[in-house]
Amino acid sequence: MSDKVGLSTWPTPLEPMPRLAAALGLGGDDLWVKRDDLTGLGGGGNKVRKLERIIAAALGEGADTLVTTGAAQSNHARLTAAAGARLGLEVVLVFPGAPGSAAGGSGNLVLDGLFGARIFWAGDGAPSALADVAEEVCRRLRGEGARPYLIPFGGSSPLGARGYADCGAELQAQLPDADHVVVALGSGGTMAGLVGALGERRVLGVHCGAVGDPAGTVAGLAGAITGRSVLVNSLRIRTDQVGAGYGVLHEPVLEAMRTAATSEGLVLDPVYSGRAMAGLLAAVREGDIRRGERIVFLHTGGLPGLFGHTETVHRTVTALRSYEAD
Repeated sequence: MSDKVGLSTWPTPLEPMPRLAAALGLGGDDLWVKRDDLTGLGGGGNKVRKLERIIAAALGEGADTLVTTGAAQSNHARLTAAAGARLGLEVVLVFPGAPGSAAGGSGNLVLDGLFGARIFWAGDGAPSALADVAEEVCRRLRGEGARPYLIPFGGSSPLGARGYADCGAELQAQLPDADHVVVALGSGGTMAGLVGALGERRVLGVHCGAVGDPAGTVAGLAGAITGRSVLVNSLRIRTDQVGAGYGVLHEPVLEAMRTAATSEGLVLDPVYSGRAMAGLLAAVREGDIRRGERIVFLHTGGLPGLFGHTETVHRTVTALRSYEAD
């Protein structure tokens, strides 16, 4: 059995963004975007790299059903559902809340349904309890004769993080002299894999509020895939873009989303990639990233989630400009 299943075509493009660079106060040749939003499967996004390795392990154990957790607008859950559809596996997604509680069933939930996933609504308990609920769902499935495989939150295990060590190797081949790689830090596996491939000082993670201990999570995963101790204080992590919390629109994020969209037609989401861009903008303003340095922004995808984020949709639509002819 291979250590990966094929879910996309690699490498993803690395595109120059001169107008966005100028808008951020950088030189025209300074900024590149690694397009991991263009991974194809199920609307694209960074989770595809993780799932290639995780699902290979699941198939190696004889699984016929994938079970995972996340918020109702989870990009990871959506791509797990898509991967299951492609590979002929059943998928059960464990979400907090109740039917009808998540933005009217829009955004990623629409795609979850199209891909044929089943949803188990876990009620209003603590997010940390979702893993326990998912274990119980797996027990029920085994009682029904299924062979479930439980994928951790965000696909962020040492196995999943190796998918982003692969991405780091791609980047090293595409732009070997990159000084900074800027990425959203959600469940931690994406940043951890990049750190494993590129080292701590080249990777800047922007915390999105998805985990309580972002530095410890990344250090643990990066250490697991490299076999060496990765110190928490060696990591570059910005925590200033969380705002009022995960999933809550933060004003600098909306500014960053508008800047990327109006300068390059580049669409970011308000939870992950928008926060990462806001973190890049702040880092440039503060001098942590400077004009003349080579910067890669890793676009992790998430477009469907934009349409499930009620406040962002409302703020964007109400700001539409009208044209009045004379």
